[in-house]
Amino acid sequence: MKDSRFSRAEFLGLTSLLAGSTLFPGRGEAAPDGGTPSLRTVKSPGLVSAPAASPGTAAPKPGAPSPAEVEQLYRSCTASLPVTSTSDDGAEYVRIGEWMQRQKLSSDVYGNGDFVQAFEKKIADLLGFEDACFMPTGTMAQLIALRVYADSSNVRTVGVHPSSHHVLHEDDAYSVLHQLRAVYLGPWTRPLLAEDVAQARDTLGTVSVELPVRWLGGQLQTWEQLQELKRTCRDKKVKLHMDGARLWESQPFYGRSYAEICKGFDSVYVSFYKMVGGIGGAVLAGSRDFIKEARVWRHRHGGNLYHLAPLVASAAMRFDGALAAIPGYVKRAKSLTALIAADPRVTVLPQPVQTNMFHVFLRGSPQAYAKQRDRIAREDRVWVAWGFGQTRVPGVVSTELQVSEGLQNISDADAARAFLRILEAA
Repeated sequence: MKDSRFSRAEFLGLTSLLAGSTLFPGRGEAAPDGGTPSLRTVKSPGLVSAPAASPGTAAPKPGAPSPAEVEQLYRSCTASLPVTSTSDDGAEYVRIGEWMQRQKLSSDVYGNGDFVQAFEKKIADLLGFEDACFMPTGTMAQLIALRVYADSSNVRTVGVHPSSHHVLHEDDAYSVLHQLRAVYLGPWTRPLLAEDVAQARDTLGTVSVELPVRWLGGQLQTWEQLQELKRTCRDKKVKLHMDGARLWESQPFYGRSYAEICKGFDSVYVSFYKMVGGIGGAVLAGSRDFIKEARVWRHRHGGNLYHLAPLVASAAMRFDGALAAIPGYVKRAKSLTALIAADPRVTVLPQPVQTNMFHVFLRGSPQAYAKQRDRIAREDRVWVAWGFGQTRVPGVVSTELQVSEGLQNISDADAARAFLRILEAA
């Protein structure tokens, strides 16, 4: 394995996934044969996700807070540097129902209904595509895109960045379900570029590009690099798909419309639970013929839920406000990272920040920083991080921060001060 790339097992180990994150202690899950661990993960905010619990997992270490205690401590905070969660005691579902009633909206049947279809059209128009299809999950949306392209070209290789969601977070679904083969393009340390596609030794049917790259702290190609990537794929007759799970946050960096950013991509997937804050769901956008086939594959994947309207409503009622807030979040992220990076004991990636997301690197142990995080939460009512993952450098850990509505009640200076308290002696 080249130094610039990770195997799945190495990646999971380096981000504390093998043993469970500090947010969910004792939830590690090894493979039955003792080999590569299961990739079944629970979606959790922050850099470190945690393996799903299974019978017989180890109990939390003596003295460590239980998951319920950590959750309660987080809920007691009035500000949060990592992205906040919309999960609560059911009030969210009440809000969805009340919003639908105020809008006088009717539900759908298997996705067929004026409300769902109008939202699909809204997203298609925003991204500059002919059509779009609402999907229960982003994983489903992207697998469908890759499968449609593989069948049409009869080429089953997919070019991906080493940190691609397809490779790290989907239990090898692209291979197991659709007999596709991933080809790593470029090093882990930068976004995928045109030269990576041009120099690929394998014949590529599709290239899947994440904008921005989550595991690089939200890094993006420059506008010129992005256009060159589009031209190269077009010249090589390679389908270009965008993993746009965080596309919404990329717009301020490029300073262009979403349609301009997406132009040159054959398809784009966007998420509605990450930045928008919905309870779930995604949209796959592309040409009319492509989406027609994608709807068939949604049915084959079991994604034709009897009612999609609750998922769509959760996204629709927040969507415009969420997108309007993003430029302000990015501006605050620039201010916040400058304040944090001023401490020589801290390294911020990227610098300068490109979206409202960034990673922070610190010397120490994940366990020690988790204790400090909990202390700051109790004393300052500020949640400064979710988990801390071990990096390839011994003694250096990282965490992911993301400016969002969780910082609306605190200044940048106070937020940075709270975070840097994590370096205080215990």
